[in-house]
Amino acid sequence: MQNAFIIDAVRTPRGGGKWQKGALTQLHPQHLGATVLKALVERNAVDTATIDDVIFSTSAQRGKQAGDIGRMSALLAGFDPVVSGMTLDRFCGGGITTVGLATAQIGSGLEDIIIAGGVEMMSYRDHLSALEAAGGLPRMGRDMGNPALHELHPQSNQGVCADAIAAREGITRADVDALGLESQRRADAAIRDGRFARSLVPVFHEDGSLALDRDEYPRPQTTAEGLAALRPAFGTIMHSPIVEGGETFAEAIQRKYPGLEWDPIHHAGNSSGVVDGAAAILLASADAVARNGWKPRGRVVTCVNQGDCPTLMLNAPVPAAKKALAKAGLTKDDIDVWEINEAFAVVAEKFQRDLELDRSKVNINGGSIALGHPIGATGSMLIGTALDELERSGGRYALITMCAAGGMAPAIIIERL
Repeated sequence: MQNAFIIDAVRTPRGGGKWQKGALTQLHPQHLGATVLKALVERNAVDTATIDDVIFSTSAQRGKQAGDIGRMSALLAGFDPVVSGMTLDRFCGGGITTVGLATAQIGSGLEDIIIAGGVEMMSYRDHLSALEAAGGLPRMGRDMGNPALHELHPQSNQGVCADAIAAREGITRADVDALGLESQRRADAAIRDGRFARSLVPVFHEDGSLALDRDEYPRPQTTAEGLAALRPAFGTIMHSPIVEGGETFAEAIQRKYPGLEWDPIHHAGNSSGVVDGAAAILLASADAVARNGWKPRGRVVTCVNQGDCPTLMLNAPVPAAKKALAKAGLTKDDIDVWEINEAFAVVAEKFQRDLELDRSKVNINGGSIALGHPIGATGSMLIGTALDELERSGGRYALITMCAAGGMAPAIIIERL
């Protein structure tokens, strides 16, 4: 296998994900995709005709986000039409998977220059869901209305899963609130210190006026007392039927885990933020690096995928991380920077407990609780954040992973050069 070198990584600011209230909500999703693609080309003097492919991730491929947004964003960015593009869906994990696929293509010698990334406008997908509900479309659940799959693998609501996992693991409301507070504290320190400046590119309206140049979601004013006062978000949902006349979200879990009881503990302050955003990473072979005179910032060491119980859904990051370390011939002590997506606080808390990690090395600059989680883009954002942190701190290796719906987790290890 040849090396797949990371030349550069960029992302948009994360805009608030409330429809018509966030700074990015009126823009087309392709516009966000084109923004990061243009930035990579301009920053690295890329002849777009030499790019072999654009591999993007988008979880909700409906409406404006459908129609292969990777290809459409490249066209909108002014890329030479010879540049191909594709779009994939691995739910939350897609932004890591795009980089993994690019690595495999380059590593095999089949392609030389690929841009991998993702885009998700959570404001638009929620708006679209509301329109679909108003139109009378029935809820289908994670199995898309297939009763045979539901009988075999009942899949609940992710927030309900988070609460159930917390009870099963002995993780308390105080534990998840503390993690949420620390995420806000670390993100605020990172923003104040300018740690996101290298990767963050502003988004402009089509008329050239500025739309957003900073992350819109963080709440640095958050306090422990404020978090403790928030009502759990998934108490009503857990007792609601997944489909009309069917079992509830809680019952779906209890069918697989008889006797498991729990009280809801997750809320907006200890769960990932709903935001809009895009990210992209430029990867290249050694030959392409030499031809273009680039100085690689890093390389991909390994990228793996792991499945786990689809009913509890959120537990695959730990085995994924172990698999990646084994594949790379590394131990956890070799990793200087860990990024575990804070989909829900319990995911990051369990990850750190199970692997017995030094918490000062995990989500050093805050996570999705403070910054937000634009689903298809988050994985690529975290890779860029990890690379920036390796350069800032002088570390060598970073491991990035995240839970994904359906009980999955990709994991990737990168090395700073």
